[in-house]
Amino acid sequence: MEKFAVYVPKLITKKENFAPGHRACIGCGEALAVRLACKALGDDVIITNATGCIEIISSQLPYTSWRLPWMHTLFENTAAVASGIEAGLKAMTRKGRGLAVEAKVVAMAGDGGTSDIGLQALSGALERGHDFLFLCFDNEAYMNTGIQRSSATPYGASTTTSPAGKVSIGQFAWKKNVPAIVVAHNAPYVATACPSYPFDLMDKVKKGLETNGPAYVHILSVCPTGWRCLPELSVRIGRLAVETGIFPLYEVESGRYKLSFDFPKLRPIDDYLKSQGRFKHLSPDEIKKIQTRVTEEYQKLKEIAARS
Repeated sequence: MEKFAVYVPKLITKKENFAPGHRACIGCGEALAVRLACKALGDDVIITNATGCIEIISSQLPYTSWRLPWMHTLFENTAAVASGIEAGLKAMTRKGRGLAVEAKVVAMAGDGGTSDIGLQALSGALERGHDFLFLCFDNEAYMNTGIQRSSATPYGASTTTSPAGKVSIGQFAWKKNVPAIVVAHNAPYVATACPSYPFDLMDKVKKGLETNGPAYVHILSVCPTGWRCLPELSVRIGRLAVETGIFPLYEVESGRYKLSFDFPKLRPIDDYLKSQGRFKHLSPDEIKKIQTRVTEEYQKLKEIAARS
């Protein structure tokens, strides 16, 4: 494996701004991703969080897991609320009523609140150029409401609204490429990450936070409940997603692509699919079809990065 330069901090804070005691499922990759992201964000941030797993597990009245300024928004409007907070902070500064510290705005949402319900608000915020960081924690379905498909659900996955059966292979469409959509908005910083690669994730969150203008980090978050996999395999499955090329890790800075990790030879996707019950129904022909697609898309990404 060829490994590109990744900043590894010498000291990771022990402070937990995403406090323990939340109600995440055992082995939740999303909870791990949020914890790591909060370590990179530091203290001087204001978080707006769309309805979804993160919000549900962390805000059980009268308790909270958040040790940062945090607000819950609707499924569809976290980017719009983040835009309002950012604009409000600027207005306060102009009027000489700014905060004692320079606070950055961070929006958090799942794949449903990003690629489906929240896409319009995200697009608008990117087009207006608001200075904020958007973190998408992608567990590839609407998990907290019953494992319904989203546009981030991978082709062939079985969910409650795309069930596998005699006339269906499960999810009928290929996963929406939201990072590419954000790149098309000319956002200055776009990246993909996974908590299975913790230093890479924290580095990208920190870069996004320090970017002047809108930044976006798309984080694959393994969901043992929805993916029907063993909870102790969450980190391993995340690594397999990267090693097979199903979820490549890369950055796009001012339109220039750079692979965070590259592999002389990708692992076969069978290693990833066989660990999850949502794919157990796939025939050898369908697996071959997915393998061809993954190989082609990964090669396209490598070619774009080589030209950057």
